[in-house]
Amino acid sequence: MIKTLIFDFGDVFVNLDKPATLREMKKFKIEEITPKTRDLNQEYEKGLISSEEFLQHYQEEYKVLEQADVLDSWNAVLVDFPKYRFEFLKKLASEKKYQLILLSNTNEIHIDWIKENVSFFDEFKSYFDAFYLSHEINFRKPDAEIYEFVLKNHDLNPEECLFIDDTKENTGAAEALGIHTWNIDPTKEDVIDLFRAKKELF
Repeated sequence: MIKTLIFDFGDVFVNLDKPATLREMKKFKIEEITPKTRDLNQEYEKGLISSEEFLQHYQEEYKVLEQADVLDSWNAVLVDFPKYRFEFLKKLASEKKYQLILLSNTNEIHIDWIKENVSFFDEFKSYFDAFYLSHEINFRKPDAEIYEFVLKNHDLNPEECLFIDDTKENTGAAEALGIHTWNIDPTKEDVIDLFRAKKELF
């Protein structure tokens, strides 16, 4: 029996355009992200470097970019947050049937954009029993440590948890710990259909 729902944020609640950052950078004749930058992006998601250090790296690694160009390219992945998904979460919280946890790989610049552009973000956040962002807890998916952190923090039985995420690598890591998962396909599925899509668990 599921008692705890653990949600990803991007492409579960917020619509993403994941190729957008590189697409924007190609406007400046930058054809690919270097391995050094990929590693740094992960460090930034874990909160191991500051936003200032992150921006400085991009300007040093890709010298044609001004800081505003980096910010615009980085935030281009964020599309919108449909209000009906917020309403789904609000209703779910009001029913008080499940413990609700958000577990997201994200970073300070993206969350700042969300705060500025999503009027209901604070209310959305308030409906969760816990709201974990990778850059605040220094773990990121799919590392086992992030799931173990949540399980231990809330004294959870993995078999009573359902984790919803759009990335197969992330749901696979959760499954390895005994957590039920829904690897949602954002091109075909929507989080509001949770109880129909995973009806066998409820």
